[in-house]
Parts: sequence; C-alpha cells; structure tokens
Amino acid sequence: MHSKYLMRHFLLAFSLLAVVACSMPTVPNKFKLWNSTPKAQITILYDAFGEPLGMKHDWGYAALIEYGGKRILFDTGGNPEILKRNAKIKKVDLSKLDFVVLSHRHSDHVGGLSYVLEENPKVKVYAPRENFGIFGSSLPSSFYRKEESLKPDFRYYGGNPPATMKFGSVWPQAKFELIENNTEIAPDIHLISLVSDRPGTQELHELSLAINTPDGLIIVVGCAHPGIERIVEAASAINKHIHLIAGGFHLLQAKDVEIDKTVTTLHVTYKVDYLAPGHCTGEPAFLALRRVFAEHYLYAGLGSQITLDEKPHRLIEESWL
Repeated sequence: MHSKYLMRHFLLAFSLLAVVACSMPTVPNKFKLWNSTPKAQITILYDAFGEPLGMKHDWGYAALIEYGGKRILFDTGGNPEILKRNAKIKKVDLSKLDFVVLSHRHSDHVGGLSYVLEENPKVKVYAPRENFGIFGSSLPSSFYRKEESLKPDFRYYGGNPPATMKFGSVWPQAKFELIENNTEIAPDIHLISLVSDRPGTQELHELSLAINTPDGLIIVVGCAHPGIERIVEAASAINKHIHLIAGGFHLLQAKDVEIDKTVTTLHVTYKVDYLAPGHCTGEPAFLALRRVFAEHYLYAGLGSQITLDEKPHRLIEESWL
C-alpha cells in the first residue's frame, strides 16, 4: 500500500513538472529574441583623427554600418594594410558583409578595396557609374563618329565595332553594380546619386547612403563633393525628417561665411537631429557645427562607434574609461 501511495505521488509530481516544462519555452524564446537583436550602429574604421587605441590614423574614410540585420561597408579608406589593421583591432570581420558602397573614385576612399576583396571576393560592390570610370563602364559604339571612306585598317574594330563597348575595371575580380540614379538597393536602404558641379571636382559622380528608419533618415556621406546641402535635399525626398548625418562634409578649405551658411542650412532649414562629422569636414567646420548642435554633435573620430537609434550616442569602450 505504502509503495503504491509513493508511486502515485511520484507520478503526480512528474506530471506537474512536465506541465511546467512545457509552459516555459516563452521565457527562453524571449531571451533568444532579445539576445539576437541586430546591432544598429556605425563604426569608424578609417580616418585621420580620433583616439584609435592601436588603430592607425590615415587620410581617408571607411565606416561599417550595421542596421536592420545588414552589414554595409561604406568606403574602404586609402591603404589596404591600414584598413586590415584597423578592422582587426575593432574585431570587424569583413568576410561577413552584405555589400560595399564606394562613394566616389578618389583613392582615399577606394584604396582599401583590394583587402576587402581578399576577405570577401564575392561581395557586391555598389559604385557610381561613370564613362571610362575605374569601376568599369560600357557605352554604345555610336558614341564616336564614323568615317566610312577610310580603309578598314584605319578604322576602329576594322569598321565593325560591337554594339556595346565594355571597358574594364581596376578591380576586374570585383562584383560591381554601377549606380546612375537614386536607387533603393534593399528595403529602406537607398543610394543617392549626384554629380558635383563645384570647381576642382566638376563631373565627379558620388553616391551617398540613406537609411529610412522609424526615427528618421540616416545619411552617410563620403566627401559630399556635390555639396552636403544638395545631398540632404535629394535624400529628403525619401523622408523629410533627417535624424543623423555622418561622414565627410567637404568644408576643408571653406571660408567661415560658407561654413556658417552650411551650419544654418542643416540646423534651421532641414532641422537635422544629430551630426557625426568626420574626414574632410575640416577643423573650422568641426568647431562651428559643435557650437550650434551642442550635445547633438557626436564625436566620430577613428574607432568611434555610434548607435543608430532614437537618441544616437557614442559607445565608450572600457579601455577609454
């Protein structure tokens, strides 16, 4: 009797434990969802100022953008060895990228691409389309005038050119996708395509990255040769609420009057929430922007990591404390 009584209670207790166990997966699942939430941040991998903690300063720009589960390398700096060193110190695995964006053809933005392709040879690389550009291009053979009276040995292709003439890239192994117009390349991720009309960089094609988030638009610029105001104007067609702008504003040689005009446009006209200037923004512009944007100015020197959320802020590593 006694053993049957014990067995009955044992079976009852075991059944209760089984019921409890079956009801518990919601807690681990919640924890798993929280723990696997994709990062939303930008990491500066290449620039000439900052507190790099073993990283190396150099003129150029490269930033890893992580948002919505995507990992985007925006520009690659000027030197592959320096990019390699800086990425390893920040524990950034460039073999795990969704795609690369090259803002423009200048060497301080594309020089590190060879290292990226070593680590990730099949990664898609978005770049601006230019005739005879270093990223490769193509033109209809009708682009040049023909002279039928010439003998074949005086004529291009013996007088029978292909309908489309293709021109090679400096990186023939790269998987380039050339962008000519504003293009949504993934849900809520856009490339803004503009051409500079400024002295010294006229006809230079440049891409900027625009990510449409619930908090507003995040814009990442390489050098802003077409003008940071023009880029913001074009991007505002996606979302008029500009939440954050990061990258180079190309005000290195600008006079104070021009800098003040840019600061006013960003702060008053477009009411930009936050700025994280770097690279070619210029020291006087750093000062002017910081004065006006105050706590909404985010330091973005080499090695900085800035959150991409409702209230962007710079993450502080323990070794900086």
